[in-house]
Amino acid sequence: MQFSNGDIFVGEVIGTAILILFGAGVCAAVTLNHSKAKAAGWIVIAFGWGFGVMAGAYTAAPLSGAHLNPAVTVGIATDTGDWDKVPLYILGQMVGAAIGAALTWLVYFAQFGANEQPTLGIFSTVPEIRNPVANLLTETIATVGLVLPILALGLTKGLGESGTTILIVSFLVVGIGLSLGGPTGYAINPARDLGPRIVHALLPIPHKGTSDWGYSWVPVAGPLIGAVLSGLIFNAAF
Repeated sequence: MQFSNGDIFVGEVIGTAILILFGAGVCAAVTLNHSKAKAAGWIVIAFGWGFGVMAGAYTAAPLSGAHLNPAVTVGIATDTGDWDKVPLYILGQMVGAAIGAALTWLVYFAQFGANEQPTLGIFSTVPEIRNPVANLLTETIATVGLVLPILALGLTKGLGESGTTILIVSFLVVGIGLSLGGPTGYAINPARDLGPRIVHALLPIPHKGTSDWGYSWVPVAGPLIGAVLSGLIFNAAF
């Protein structure tokens, strides 16, 4: 299906904003004091991100096809060889991710106002063990676990038309979080990490701590490497 440039941008902005609102929102709910979901745990976070993918993708699909992730966009382009609209998709995703992060701050405005601890983990990923090589490998492998199945799902007729693909991908994201998210927090999406990290750096959150720009390249480079590998593997094997 062909989408207009305007629809692509608007769809990716809206869909990615919803994705981040749900995803960063569940992280805020579990992390911040005076939240009713305080300390609800990793399973809650994984499902929150999965539901965010589902809500954002169903919203954006009629407008843009709902990539919502530069890794998905790059993986598809690597497979098809069509790179013309890649910058437009990524621009929409970055803008949407920043909007979603800002909306999360507004939803939890009172809790952020009473904050007494670092908050970067609400907005972006933070590795449990800081090892750039290991962290990069984790993000690369986890992204292949996302993008390669997405490409393969396109081979099953009827899934896209029925909307079932989006539901399957949503549960795939939950599975990646549960199985592969422990080491780094599973960015698997450069916009999901970089856009909110920029917003975190700009927001006037008390005691928010560092935005950790020294690590910021890992959740961008790893998913992009994984995306290219996924496109190449799919092109060669299917």
